[in-house]
Amino acid sequence: MAAIKEVKPVRKEFRRVGAHSHIRGLGLDENGRAKFMADGMVGQAEAREAAGIVVQMIREGKMAGRGVLIVGPSGTGKTAIAVGIAKELGEDTPFVAMTGSEIYSSEMKKTEAMMQALRKAIGVRFRERRTVYEGVVSRIRIGYVKHPFNPYVRVPHEAEVVLETRDDSVKLRVGEEIAVQLLQLRVRRGDVIWIDAETGEVHKTGRICEKREYDISVYKCVEKPSGPVKKEKEIVHLLTLHDLDVAYAAQRAAAASFLGMPLTREIPSDVRQRVDEEVKKLVSEGRAELVPGVLFIDDAHMLDIEAFSFLTRAMESDLAPILVLATNRGITKIRGTDIESPHGIPLDLLDRLLIIKTRPYKPEEIREILRIRADEEEVPLTEEALEELTKLGAERSLRYAVQLMEPARILAEREGRAKVTVEDVRRAAEYFVDVKESVRYIQQYEEKFLK
Repeated sequence: MAAIKEVKPVRKEFRRVGAHSHIRGLGLDENGRAKFMADGMVGQAEAREAAGIVVQMIREGKMAGRGVLIVGPSGTGKTAIAVGIAKELGEDTPFVAMTGSEIYSSEMKKTEAMMQALRKAIGVRFRERRTVYEGVVSRIRIGYVKHPFNPYVRVPHEAEVVLETRDDSVKLRVGEEIAVQLLQLRVRRGDVIWIDAETGEVHKTGRICEKREYDISVYKCVEKPSGPVKKEKEIVHLLTLHDLDVAYAAQRAAAASFLGMPLTREIPSDVRQRVDEEVKKLVSEGRAELVPGVLFIDDAHMLDIEAFSFLTRAMESDLAPILVLATNRGITKIRGTDIESPHGIPLDLLDRLLIIKTRPYKPEEIREILRIRADEEEVPLTEEALEELTKLGAERSLRYAVQLMEPARILAEREGRAKVTVEDVRRAAEYFVDVKESVRYIQQYEEKFLK
């Protein structure tokens, strides 16, 4: 009888596409000049080049006591530039993003929320030298014994591993704890690992790739280590000041709960003072180094006068991250007062900020941005549909044009088309109106709306 097997369709993986998931950096060349289209960024050459100078100042440690304010109309790429700054700084640099309205809570004081955000944006890199066994696994054998409570189950008892480098080879016999780690990490021949000689902790670095068999692989290709297998290795750990605050506060909370004392969500100031003293001591001894990160606050005009005063004082402290604010407001009142100020920010704080301005996008820039977003959101567009969206983006707003792409794709699928056409875009624009059309609709039927 012929064998017949039904193949079930592969379930499509869920993928969240964010508004700025296509940003890979600032798109600058080696001389700091902005390319027209690079790293997901289009246009805004002056603002991107200014952000590139800020990135270099951060890397050189020249931004102490300063901040950055990105101003411009809605939909001009302010948040994209902030994300680009974070991408340029690299993975090791802490980046905390929040909005001005997040500090208002009934469970926590706004100064405490801002202090936690500031401390999350300051990293501490700990360095320590450990004796390790590092090399390529050329042979591995796991020894099993019967489970003490179930004779039908075998459990790892020991392991025998041969590690090799370019210059050395060592045969290791390890106990049950390390054998279990080797099984959990699925270590096999050709993997590069290192084992802490004191704690027995196993780390899998990657795999030797002499020739690439596949275009995409789940493991990282690394080179074969050199030197002796047993060596002194520098281990780097990166934590934030907030992580250390929570660790110290947890010790106090355990003692407080044992004594029946009430617990709070806020971290006491003396705990932070103790952490700062310990960190400064480690830095002075050369055992740690500070990594100032970036605190990005969008909609900065939503902060009130007390929050601005707190930020002004925090920027002048020894342990302060790089502050990046963004707003789309012009001359407006400072929240909590009747005083009008540029961008709704007090003048004493504005004097401490480097201001980067953005401008509305040109039609050719809108076209390229829509092309990038269509590729990111997997929306196939015809050239005519792209031109229609570009026209809508220039006449109405870029965000409106971006938001129409997905409804237009659904309308095209209902008609059995593989690509979005001009008719689909126009129908989507009829179903979903922009702000200006909504205002005209309100004015037309103003007497019928509730007030």
